[in-house]
Amino acid sequence: MLKNDLFLRAARGEHTERPPVWLMRQAGRILPQYRSLRASLSGFKELVETPELACEVTIQPVDELDVDAAIIFSDILVIPDAMGLPYEMIPGKGPFFPRTITSAEDVHQLLEGEEAAASINYVFDAIELTKKELNNRVPLIGFAGAPFTIFCYMFEGQGSKTFSKAKKVIYQNPGLAHILLDKITSSTIAYLKNQIKAGADLIQVFDSWAGVLTPHSFATYSLPYLKRIVDEIKDVPVTLFAKGTWHSLNAIADTGCNVIGLDWTQSPKDVRKLLGEKQVFQGNLDPCALYADADTIRKMTNTMLHEFGPHYIANLGHGVYPDTPLDNVKVFVETVKRFNLVENT
Repeated sequence: MLKNDLFLRAARGEHTERPPVWLMRQAGRILPQYRSLRASLSGFKELVETPELACEVTIQPVDELDVDAAIIFSDILVIPDAMGLPYEMIPGKGPFFPRTITSAEDVHQLLEGEEAAASINYVFDAIELTKKELNNRVPLIGFAGAPFTIFCYMFEGQGSKTFSKAKKVIYQNPGLAHILLDKITSSTIAYLKNQIKAGADLIQVFDSWAGVLTPHSFATYSLPYLKRIVDEIKDVPVTLFAKGTWHSLNAIADTGCNVIGLDWTQSPKDVRKLLGEKQVFQGNLDPCALYADADTIRKMTNTMLHEFGPHYIANLGHGVYPDTPLDNVKVFVETVKRFNLVENT
């Protein structure tokens, strides 16, 4: 039995004495112990693909920050890698694919479903090991990139401000786009189900680049595939975080997901008015707010907590930035942990 089940109770829509708190990218460069370990390795992928190291890094923020959940240290790009499109992580630049999708033949040659997911055993091993080492202290989050976000990388080959190469495909060859999105989705579902078998207590799906789509394109090329994932994940709660999709919150809620992740461009009062008091939300604080002084962080955090009220999981509106002062991250976490929902609602 979990010693701290606050996060899971909140994700299931149960009343909690205070909001649970964790941070996207909490296992990373804000922690000196992470930087020290990373400096001793050949590169990022060694960390991701070595279960013992991924386990160590996953638990570091639980020890250092006393957050209410751990998230397995991995990368969303393990899916295209497993499907037959390997990536590299270039220091200072981010992910890079030496080979991208350029034709229908490239798409047809990709592995999919269980066959693709079977090659990601290092993540499942890391989850099993982390569950053991956590010893029921807090829940463990598993995750994957959303099909459209993975689709973007497979055509673009790297990060982009516009993802115009990927978007060109949905306008010029929508049939091919749907074939690839279907393959990514089947692979992602198999991957997430294996994460759950290994011990993941909740699944979060990151649609990081959904905001480059029009509302109609989001409804066509992202939302149906997100819903397929939600429909297939029955044993644990599911969080959908589709960054930049303020226009489609009702549709995201209609997928049946348990938790809706929010970026910082949306008002807590507005989303509550739109979807009601019982919808569970997560996130929303501008990651850059953690560059402010401690009093400002406390004030902004408390305001956010008051406006969301119950059925809320405290987090940022995106991943914590690597140059964020660690002491400021601690101020945020400690402010949430001192907030009493009974006294403040």
